[in-house]
Amino acid sequence: MNWTVIFSKKADKQRAGLPRKVSDRLALLAYAIEARGPVQPAMPHFGKLKGWPGEVYHCHLTKGRPTYVAIWKVEDSIVQLVEVIYVGTHEKAPY
Repeated sequence: MNWTVIFSKKADKQRAGLPRKVSDRLALLAYAIEARGPVQPAMPHFGKLKGWPGEVYHCHLTKGRPTYVAIWKVEDSIVQLVEVIYVGTHEKAPY
């Protein structure tokens, strides 16, 4: 069974303003999460965020400056729902 990926209102607005390259990488990340679940160790700098409630993960979408990151959380592991809660530069990330 595949996972469902949704975007929070904030992440959806952030996604609209991303450069094309970053937007493409985000689409690939969403596809990978749908196919294989929220744990994506092949993504650059993938990791579980400590100190956050529940299962929250992040990865880098680009290298260099500015570095773009994505943060997503497992909303419901039974119905396999993941919500992307932040997409943007590393400097403004909420961690």
